[in-house]
Amino acid sequence: MADAFKFDLVSPERLLFSQEVESVVIPGTEGEMTVMAAHAPTMTNIKPGVVTVNAAGGGSERYVVFGGFADILPEGCTVLAESAVHVDEINREDLARRIQEAREDVADAEDDHTRTRAEEFLAQLTTLEGAILPA
Repeated sequence: MADAFKFDLVSPERLLFSQEVESVVIPGTEGEMTVMAAHAPTMTNIKPGVVTVNAAGGGSERYVVFGGFADILPEGCTVLAESAVHVDEINREDLARRIQEAREDVADAEDDHTRTRAEEFLAQLTTLEGAILPA
């Protein structure tokens, strides 16, 4: 059995998760990363995606996050999400609204840099939609 560490998932609205866990998979902007006990200190941005929490006693939970950052220390990890919800509670209409807003941001972009960032965010949202919602 792997060592456990403290994991907190926080959104502006509430604390969603706070327990001892074996590992957490985080959708970092540079790629997915697995955090385990005694991880090297790291701070990273996260992109829209799914955080998978593997509990110390077995079992796992999944949460949809819409950006934010992760603060990782050897003794624990905290994800501060811009918005987060348990995957079972995801609202199809809310996700569709976010995708539509991202499409509008792409269309309204006034320069290449802004357009590129908006296109990346739109791609992340549509990938997320395909990963968590059945067709």
